Amino acid sequence: MAGLRPGAPTPSSLTVHGKSRVIEIAFSDGAQFRIPFELMRVYSPSAEVQGHGPGQEVLQTGKRDVELEALEPVGNYAVQPRFSDGHDTGIFSWDYLYFLGSQQDKLWADYERRLHDAGVSRDSPMPAKAGHACGT
Repeated sequence: MAGLRPGAPTPSSLTVHGKSRVIEIAFSDGAQFRIPFELMRVYSPSAEVQGHGPGQEVLQTGKRDVELEALEPVGNYAVQPRFSDGHDTGIFSWDYLYFLGSQQDKLWADYERRLHDAGVSRDSPMPAKAGHACGT
């Protein structure tokens, strides 16, 4: 989801709330979202999390207390977070942040279902080598 769709909403403000572990983002169409760091981390658009194709996604666990250590701009279309667990390969376009914010309830429900199906919890440690589909 790199880049922007023509006419897509763009951020009018973005605030990192470290204590509550959320990004607060307002868009040009008036939409406002509070996106938890954990949601961003478990749905990172990186190949490390999403894989290189359908069915290659890596279920992320143990991310409930993940912190955001840095948030760097990428051109004028995205940001690249660095999380406290070392993950820093996801580039979050404005479109993707809008998607995460607007679909939070559905995404949380899907994440909880996948955790249940895998027999793990949000707090389970990541299995060895999990989440390293790119050899990192």
